[in-house]
Amino acid sequence: MAGYVTLFKYTQQGIADIKTLAARLPKTKELIEKNGARLVGIWWTLGEYDGVVIIDAPDEQVVAAIMLANGMRGIVTSQTMRAFSEDEIMKVVARLP
Repeated sequence: MAGYVTLFKYTQQGIADIKTLAARLPKTKELIEKNGARLVGIWWTLGEYDGVVIIDAPDEQVVAAIMLANGMRGIVTSQTMRAFSEDEIMKVVARLP
C-alpha cells in the first residue's frame, strides 16, 4: 500500500466542538478502515497545522473518499500528500539516468 500524509486544521466548528474529540476519533478510525486503508497514526501539533494523520491506502481514490467524507463533517480542512517509503524512493532513484 502507498503512504499518505495529511495535514489538518480545525475549523471554527471543530474548535467549538473540541471537547467531543474522544467521541469523534473512533469514527475517523472506522472511516479509514472501512475504506480499506490502514491508520499509521494521528499526531496533534503546534504551529500552522493542528495535526498530522498518516495512512497507508491502496490508491488515491480511497484516500480521496476518506478525505472528502471527513471534510463533509465540517470539523477540519486538510491537505494530503503522497509519501514515499525509503524502499519506494530507492526504486525511483534507480530509474534515473
